[in-house]
Amino acid sequence: MSQSTARNRKKSDGGDKRSASDRIALAAIGLEAEFAVVVDGEEVRPEDVFGSPRRIIRGPLMHRVGRSYHLPTGGAVYFDTGVIEVATPVIEIEKGCAARAGRSLWESILFLRDELDAWEKAKGSRVQLTGFSAHYNISFDLPAREQSNGRSVEQLALLLSYILPMPVMLLAANRESTGIGVRPRGNRIEVTADFTPSASLMIATATLIVGIVRAVMRWESFELEMLKKKGIPVLEHFRPMRHTSRNGWLARFSCFSENPFTCDVDAAMWPTRDGRVLALRHIAELTARRFWPSIHRISDPFTLRLIASVLRGRVPSLLDLDARPAEYGDIGRLCRWDNLFSERMLPRSRYERVLIRAIRGEELHMNGMWYKPTGMKGWSRVVFRRREDGTRHVFSLDRLLDHLPAWERLNSIGKPRRPKRAWNRTKAESK
Repeated sequence: MSQSTARNRKKSDGGDKRSASDRIALAAIGLEAEFAVVVDGEEVRPEDVFGSPRRIIRGPLMHRVGRSYHLPTGGAVYFDTGVIEVATPVIEIEKGCAARAGRSLWESILFLRDELDAWEKAKGSRVQLTGFSAHYNISFDLPAREQSNGRSVEQLALLLSYILPMPVMLLAANRESTGIGVRPRGNRIEVTADFTPSASLMIATATLIVGIVRAVMRWESFELEMLKKKGIPVLEHFRPMRHTSRNGWLARFSCFSENPFTCDVDAAMWPTRDGRVLALRHIAELTARRFWPSIHRISDPFTLRLIASVLRGRVPSLLDLDARPAEYGDIGRLCRWDNLFSERMLPRSRYERVLIRAIRGEELHMNGMWYKPTGMKGWSRVVFRRREDGTRHVFSLDRLLDHLPAWERLNSIGKPRRPKRAWNRTKAESK
């Protein structure tokens, strides 16, 4: 990742608290983006300037956990040790899932940018969001009985740290990047890289990562000897280091014989363990080709063509540019979401639709009772208040999926009128 004041002072990742117990039934992905904040030309801590996301967002916010809040887009926003972090809801893995996640993330980024524009006008200051990092999260859902014999999430993270760096670099990194990380997070794998100011390249990166991670997860073993067995090109002099925050592994520039982020990506200068000397782009292409069926299975057609074009040099990578693009310095203004995937073209995932209904506070009629959403517990459970008696109830996203069609139908045509006599009796009984 690129060097910055924020990066130097961010010693640990304390923002997203998705615990191992915060489980969902369907395999899912989620994206996160971190931004340094510059006010009137000076980098600041958002905690010091704003205090809370509530001081930025003008409308009501649904509390999620800790000091994080859900946005109307379905995503979440919070301050995390000197940066602003935006995260998507969980999105089930299926065809187009990375495009859905990218759309959700950029919608939340632009929502935040619009709110900061209003803050600027009120305070007479200029606020810039500087691209900092991006995290790509993928469910690790092997049954416990299958995690023995070298198939734990920790062993998977180490194995992926040998596979992912070159193709991820080509799609997501820039000349000032310093590393690609892989971290085991209990029930998920998290891949860390620089924030990418191109929405289409970020979606391409997510697509490639999900395709590779889900394919490797099905291997019979996660031991490093599988790299040779599966024909994965591995650099002769490469060894990942321990990640600088939390457990995990980091393919830092210093782990290579030369800095891969500043080299000519088409120069054959990288000796591999099978005796070849290859270019970075060629290694990235060979790696992606090995996993192409899995990548194809979850990709939309546009993104699949973009990945292939970048890997073959037909579309420039950010590493092909002479310098880090200026767009990194003002996310949401110099680079924006251009509605690459409309809802008509790519409908929202079911988990997204449940969360958006809950965040809007739309009442749910279930089992003869009315429930009002009031908050979230982590990423996988919605807190409701039952109207009839005021009691608190917590339902998982998976349980709410069963009621999603009726929930959507109810709020599209209007709520049916409740029997007046029954409603009055209930109020009297509750006193």
